Amino acid sequence: MTDHPFTDADFHKSDRSGDVGCVEAAITHHIPEIVGLRDSIHPHSTVLAFSNREWLAFTTGLATTI
Repeated sequence: MTDHPFTDADFHKSDRSGDVGCVEAAITHHIPEIVGLRDSIHPHSTVLAFSNREWLAFTTGLATTI
């Protein structure tokens, strides 16, 4: 089985999420221009990959809606 780029990544959950399930984000040294996003309740499931530009658009959109 081949490891995917986020196998050894250090995922982080927002401090605002508390103890509730949330999403976690990580940047890997394998592909630093890609941000990974996963479900904290199912950490071994699918990791969504965003380019830096997509991640910036996503987080900017979140900041304007909160």
